[in-house]
Amino acid sequence: MSLRQKLQAVILPLTILSWLVLLYCTLLTASPELATQLGRPAPWLTLMSQALFAAGVFLYQRNRPDPLRGTDFTGLLRRLLLGPGILASVCVGLHLLERFIQAEAPTNDRVFFAVIYTINLALFIVFLASTNYTWRSLVLFRAPTHLRREWLWFELLLGGTLLFRLLNWAPTGLLAYPVMGGLALFGIYLSGNQKWVAYLNRRQKWEVVLLQAGLLLCMGVFVVYFLRIEHDPKLVAPAPQHAFLMLTVFFAAFYSLVGLLVTFFNLPTAGVFEQKREEILSLQRLTQLIQKGQTEKEIYSTLFDSAVQTVGADAAWLTLDTPTDGYSGKYFNIEQEQSAAIHSLLTDYNLGHIEYLNNDLDNSSGFRSLKLPFSSMIVMPLRSTKRRYGSLYMLKDQRHGFDRENLGILQTFTSQTVLSIENLQLLQASIENERVQEELKIASAVQDSLIPKTLPTDNWFEISSFALAAKEVGGDFYDFLHLPGRRLAILVGDVSGKGVTAAFHVAQMKGIFHALMQENPLARNDREKFPVPSRFMSQANTALIHCLEKSSFITASLYIIDYEHGGFVFARAGHCHTLYYHSIKEEVSYFRTAGLGLGIIRNDSYEKHIKNQFYDYNPGDVMVVYTDGIVEARGENKEEYGEERLQRVLERTYYLEAEEIKQHILSDLAEFSYGQPVHDDQTLLVIKFKAVQPDPHS
Repeated sequence: MSLRQKLQAVILPLTILSWLVLLYCTLLTASPELATQLGRPAPWLTLMSQALFAAGVFLYQRNRPDPLRGTDFTGLLRRLLLGPGILASVCVGLHLLERFIQAEAPTNDRVFFAVIYTINLALFIVFLASTNYTWRSLVLFRAPTHLRREWLWFELLLGGTLLFRLLNWAPTGLLAYPVMGGLALFGIYLSGNQKWVAYLNRRQKWEVVLLQAGLLLCMGVFVVYFLRIEHDPKLVAPAPQHAFLMLTVFFAAFYSLVGLLVTFFNLPTAGVFEQKREEILSLQRLTQLIQKGQTEKEIYSTLFDSAVQTVGADAAWLTLDTPTDGYSGKYFNIEQEQSAAIHSLLTDYNLGHIEYLNNDLDNSSGFRSLKLPFSSMIVMPLRSTKRRYGSLYMLKDQRHGFDRENLGILQTFTSQTVLSIENLQLLQASIENERVQEELKIASAVQDSLIPKTLPTDNWFEISSFALAAKEVGGDFYDFLHLPGRRLAILVGDVSGKGVTAAFHVAQMKGIFHALMQENPLARNDREKFPVPSRFMSQANTALIHCLEKSSFITASLYIIDYEHGGFVFARAGHCHTLYYHSIKEEVSYFRTAGLGLGIIRNDSYEKHIKNQFYDYNPGDVMVVYTDGIVEARGENKEEYGEERLQRVLERTYYLEAEEIKQHILSDLAEFSYGQPVHDDQTLLVIKFKAVQPDPHS
């Protein structure tokens, strides 16, 4: 339990007990019969019990949690009026009841009168305590530390003065005036802090004025009651009691009156504050649109509605240079013929693309001839540093309807709108980029699955491969396929372009390769030792022309190796020349054969442009197959790696194993292009026929 809760738990029962003691003393004073039986209480006991009760009520109210919830000022005053304010009604009811009883059965029963008086006294003190600490919450709303310290001193001085007055210890005569005057001036100084009024709109201010008037009325009910019975012969209250009550109610009523006056005199400025508030809220709505995933149409619509409401335009329209989602603008209280005439006139005067303010259209040349029902106009373009989006037009009926502040507001609104539009476009581009990246990841995974993970290995040759895509998805490909009769088909190619489309064509090419090469369908007759690569290229070209874009083509080389007869045949469809080491001649050279890329010629004459080349390999021969990303790699001075440098590397390394030859080529390539980005996909195959060939008949 916190210290405040512990204090509350102690103060409340002591306060109730002190009131019961006060009631007991009042009853004994009012009833001589009871006083004879129980004894007359000492005057100091009555005063002390009343002082303890008043102090207990005020301390209890002070230690309660702050009644102000956020900025709900009207709710705070409403609760005060409907809560403790009801106590005033109870007071009136009890007083009327007492008067009614006295009228029906006239008696001199001072006991009943004293009980009613003591109850009303308690209700009044509770009401005053609630009122004072409600005003404390309002006066200290967002108050600086020094003001809170000053209020604490004021509470101590006021509380001490009131209690001393109750106990009849307060200064009298001429000395009383400086003390009370100084305290009053201190209270006036503190009550000047009424920041909370600025947070009320016009409707709330009127409501607060009525609530404060109601509180003053409730205080007036109590005051009238106590003033009427001050000289009643049945009254048994101590003499200082009325002075104490009047002094307390003075300060409570003073704060209520000051709050009412401040609120009332702030009513003329309520419209200005509401306008500022609406500007801030409108600006917040505009800034939050991009966070809520709104469309450009909704952002423009919010700008238009906010601008019309904030500047109080009688007519307006918005035009966009480039319609978005079928939305080209919006109109309010104006015919399109009128807006078109105004726009045409502004264009003639070269005012259509700049900020423009005119508060006297009736006396402006050009506008007078249009006979418009409007006298003031603002034109606010929507533009960024790079492009123009449109223009916002605001109109008012009266002259001098707009000022520079309205112009500044619209500048802020349009700037924020343009920022929101550009942020939204960036967000949409980012989302689209993420979607493309996801598609590229999928395409990359699919393409990766198309590249052989295990290379064909046997006793006839060694093979080593390398593939590197310049982007997420590349256009290079290679594949292997074992054919009947100890034959191996090797296909290497490059699709023009990059990205998902290139990956799609790679998949198509692989499917065509496997479909056409199965069961050796390309051999023209049984006497042919090899399937004919040129026929594969022709049929592949026929298959691709139905799905390959007109601007796309594929280069490829097909090698069919026949181990049994120790030779191979290949055809080149516009692909890079094959680099070959001849172990018998001990020389490195290129196979330079004619060939045209797939998809360039899209008719039956394509096969005429493809030539087959046969070659009998020897043990120790090396064949290097690659794509143009290898020989076209750029160095520091933008020169290309080239075929000659690749040839020199093979001349130095032909005696090594296939894997080692590949590593030397890649190392030399990396050294040449160090620090330069990879601009094109790179694919490299090194095939070395073993020095000792198996017996084909074993």
